Amino acid sequence: MNSNSRRSFIAKATLGIAGVGLSKYTHAGFLSGTESFPVVISTWQHGLPANEAAWEILSKGGYSLDAVEAGVKVAEADPDVITVGYGGIPDARGKVTLDACIMDEKGNAGSVAYLQCIKHPVSVARLVMEKTPHVMLSGTGAQKFALENGFKKEKLRTKKMRKHWKQWKKEEREFSTKINIENQLEENHDTISMLAIDNAGRLCGACTTSGMAFKMHGRVGDSPIIGAGLFVDGEVGGAAATGSGELVMKTLGSFLVVEFMRNGLSPTDACNAAIERITKKIPDYEQHQIGYIAISKSGEIGAACLQPGFDYAVKTSEISELREADAWFKKL
Repeated sequence: MNSNSRRSFIAKATLGIAGVGLSKYTHAGFLSGTESFPVVISTWQHGLPANEAAWEILSKGGYSLDAVEAGVKVAEADPDVITVGYGGIPDARGKVTLDACIMDEKGNAGSVAYLQCIKHPVSVARLVMEKTPHVMLSGTGAQKFALENGFKKEKLRTKKMRKHWKQWKKEEREFSTKINIENQLEENHDTISMLAIDNAGRLCGACTTSGMAFKMHGRVGDSPIIGAGLFVDGEVGGAAATGSGELVMKTLGSFLVVEFMRNGLSPTDACNAAIERITKKIPDYEQHQIGYIAISKSGEIGAACLQPGFDYAVKTSEISELREADAWFKKL
């Protein structure tokens, strides 16, 4: 498909014109159609165990908000997941700083940014949503709020990460936003984002990360930004992001995906349309990776990414599997 035909299709679908037909973006065997409720999807391979934790709640008729919180907490507590929570890759000063957000089917949201010494930022974000008149708390204010609500200070930087950080400093290397490549630590910035629909049809989402490896001290990415790293509209659907947060923030990616769905695109097409927005607006997009996951209120799921290599995990009553997202650069 050439770029003109892609733009033409998106323009028609966005205007809500009937009779457009099947999406020209759909990759054979990729779009799964409408899943039976409940359903949960999340980013990357560490989404598989996260989905299992979420499923423990969903399979018993539980609330999807509880499910997404429990799900992403698995990654937050796992030191082997070096891009989330405990064991996360430090920033340029050797500090592990965390970002997270959560959103329910009614549009309520909470988030924390630049949070240190608290293992489960997603749970703090939920308390921000439920106990304060605000959406976001950051830095020392977020930490103080967490401590006042029963969280404990914990050392989040592991010996493994201290070793890697010291080596990075010794080599006097500069921060990089290069494409994620498996097993290359400095290029690993794999946020876990999760979306779930429960038996009652309630759609909720969560997103949590330690951010880019060796980022500038004080840097905050897209993950705690409502509309960027995560957006949920219970009447339409939800979307979440992973990858280079600066590109997602500049295009308000997750909100954009949901708006494309509102105007008639399938989840997969909506994710592809948001990827195309990046390619049109950001000159150096080829040097980055972006992945989006999305789910409609009916349970149809989809995903897309800028570069090949983005996987997402799906869990229903019938399946539990890792799927490869359709990549923009395969279309060119």
